[in-house]
Amino acid sequence: MNNDSTIADLGEIALIKIIEDIIFKKTGKDLMSDDSFFFNLEEERMGNLLVLNSDMLVSTTDVPPKMSFYQIGRKSVIMNLSDLLVKGVKPRGLIVSLGLPKELKKGEFIGIIKGMVDSSLEFDIDYIGGDINETKELIINPTVFGLKTRAGIIFRRGIKVGDIVVANGKFGLTGVGFDILLNRRGVIEDFPKYERSIMSVLEPKISGVEALILSDRQLATSSIDSSDGFSKMLYDLMRSNPNLGFEIDFNENLIESEARLYSQEFKIPLEDLVLNAGEEYIHLFTIPANKFSKANKAIQTQNGRLFKIGKVISEESIFILKENVRSELKGNGYKHFSN
Repeated sequence: MNNDSTIADLGEIALIKIIEDIIFKKTGKDLMSDDSFFFNLEEERMGNLLVLNSDMLVSTTDVPPKMSFYQIGRKSVIMNLSDLLVKGVKPRGLIVSLGLPKELKKGEFIGIIKGMVDSSLEFDIDYIGGDINETKELIINPTVFGLKTRAGIIFRRGIKVGDIVVANGKFGLTGVGFDILLNRRGVIEDFPKYERSIMSVLEPKISGVEALILSDRQLATSSIDSSDGFSKMLYDLMRSNPNLGFEIDFNENLIESEARLYSQEFKIPLEDLVLNAGEEYIHLFTIPANKFSKANKAIQTQNGRLFKIGKVISEESIFILKENVRSELKGNGYKHFSN
């Protein structure tokens, strides 16, 4: 059958065969069919914890206009890998449950699988298996896992007053990208100056080098990823660490240049683009002030990056410091089931 035939025409057995063929062609590994999935732990030392993450991608809420099916498949894995990597855990395996509408075309299905497999290869993890079922809309529910000692995991809880707040990226690109794609119904050809912003939404990139170094050297007191937006990320950290807060410097270390340019051109408050957009998959850490220089040097030697964006304070609030004016942050970022 050609790529325009629907998955209803193909049937479940043919779909599973497509997945197996793609994995074999890209990795040289056979996807073993069985009632359960198996992962070899013989070389793992005792004392490691099994660390898992499972975030669901739903087409009506997580797929913006202009996103290809390959990009959908890739994003579904990336959004899960980010939550594992930020803890300092190297992902080892992937299991995926797929809910597929029967009108989905064969070529679209192949695009999704190729996107998932390619993102797996990018981070050297095994696509072990999963499940397929019929749903009214596209749903992809990956589960990624890795192993780490408890001492090596960077939890949310553990922040101390005086810690430095750092991030491995700058904020604002997805704020611009979502405004162009959702509100202006634009494409890259219409907004060539903002290609990085649009692609940050369609093909998000993540880095795990910073978290892995901070984890292995036990240099960070907390970590979190920014998938739900910068402001919500800080509120989530506050909930895990009572009786403290943050002072964030609203400057070039925090803000992407495209966001500043877009804010000026289209008269959109820069704070909205930077603080409330979400889906950046940027990793935020707190590091003791006396360890920041050591951490920064170690990460730079591995081509990673850290941007110093603020500090932990004893007040249970979040303050934005902009041109020496301190104002309290309001708003909680993106929330599911909100109007």
